[in-house]
Amino acid sequence: MTAILTRSPQSAETKLLQATSLQQVLLDYITQSAQLNEAEAQGLLEMVKIREFPKGAILLREGQAGKHCYFVLKGCVRQYYLLDGSEKTVNFFTEGQPVTATGFPYDNKPSKCYLVCNEACILIFGIPEDEAAFFEKMPQFADMSRIGVEYELKKSQEALADFITSSPEARYRSLLATRPELLDRVPQYQLASYLGITPESLSRILKRIMGK
Repeated sequence: MTAILTRSPQSAETKLLQATSLQQVLLDYITQSAQLNEAEAQGLLEMVKIREFPKGAILLREGQAGKHCYFVLKGCVRQYYLLDGSEKTVNFFTEGQPVTATGFPYDNKPSKCYLVCNEACILIFGIPEDEAAFFEKMPQFADMSRIGVEYELKKSQEALADFITSSPEARYRSLLATRPELLDRVPQYQLASYLGITPESLSRILKRIMGK
């Protein structure tokens, strides 16, 4: 698992070459926000585990103690609870997001929710010890990770407050403004569950909005 970095005679920019297709997805994501030198890219690809998961793959089941943490490079992971035989969707994790559930995977307690790949996914995965070892060897990435986690936590808190204080139509309009890509990637019945309404109610909301 190596990458070769070369400097073009005509340019001082570092180019990342000869990575596998999965590694290249990771490099493309990282280099959107950070410049990597040869040692950093080498260390990153040697330590980070990347895997493809098919659509429908279950990452975590209710009652199972989650051992792995995940980060989405490509695809969509859905979090849901099974209540009285019905799936209650509470979150969708897409590109650039860590897959989070309360306490998971750090408290080693049985999960109350499911995590499933809604699409074919490319995920970074590992155990908490892997994460600690990575930041010990490559501390330059710790701040990037911390800022990302804080940002996702802030978004989750804002989403929860918005859900509690908003009407169903306002929730849909907020989703349309903040995560419009979900409308094309997620089945309507899952969107309805995520918004806390029935599919029929969501259909009525869509008709009202399109009729205005």
